[in-house]
Amino acid sequence: MRDPSPYKTIAVASTFSPRFKQVLAEAKRIRERFSAHLHLIYVGEGDEETANKFRDALAQLQLPPDSAIHYEKGTPAEAILGALAREKIDMIVAGALEKEAVLHPFLGNVARRLVREARCAVMLFTRPAIKPRPLRRIVFVADYSDQGLQALKRTLPFAAAESCERLYVIRIITTFDQARESIRVSAKGHEKPRAEDEEAAVEEFVLSAGATDVPIEARCIRGNTGLAASDFVQSVKADLLVVPLQKSAGAIQQLPSNIAWVTDVIPCNLWVIR
Repeated sequence: MRDPSPYKTIAVASTFSPRFKQVLAEAKRIRERFSAHLHLIYVGEGDEETANKFRDALAQLQLPPDSAIHYEKGTPAEAILGALAREKIDMIVAGALEKEAVLHPFLGNVARRLVREARCAVMLFTRPAIKPRPLRRIVFVADYSDQGLQALKRTLPFAAAESCERLYVIRIITTFDQARESIRVSAKGHEKPRAEDEEAAVEEFVLSAGATDVPIEARCIRGNTGLAASDFVQSVKADLLVVPLQKSAGAIQQLPSNIAWVTDVIPCNLWVIR
């Protein structure tokens, strides 16, 4: 028996920007992966012209014509966050960039607030396409918590559906993390943990998620800051970065220091699992 989908409702944050249909096409792909109902959130007036644009876009992408459309007032971020909470949406799909940056792809203001404040899962696309590209290389950030393990279990069938060629499960270890662990271990009178012990812990975490046909590579990523993980994501040409986070109560969420960079710099498509 197939496990029930973790996402019953998926919303797409819609504006009639040049990439509107591309983001909607990505939302269609995610909706189909999770057998979810599609909602559209639009910040603006719901007049006949707007309704016709949505009708045409839904028809062009062969999406259900009766998909719920929520017309919201206010600033884009506040309006979208309000609709997500009111409608109890399970995942929001949006474009990640408000404008292209030269060297580093920086999150747009709305996307940044979704990552930090949404109470649901968030999936952001840096370069959405009408014909979505398969997510062949996926990087998952492990944190060993129960939430992290459930997130990995949620990622595995998604990766399989995308015919993922390699799923990298990484543990980010910064200089600060190493110093803090050394102090903790010294206080208990134990030996300093060895690098191979940390590698083994990642392997054990992966095995605890259960059997899968997805090729998995476990890695410890070390660096002075968490940005070493961003460098790794780019070095393996990842298509998707998966970050498990605790559910937010609606306030601005303080991300763990080794992953806080995802609210500013996004090296590829991003899936935040709450």
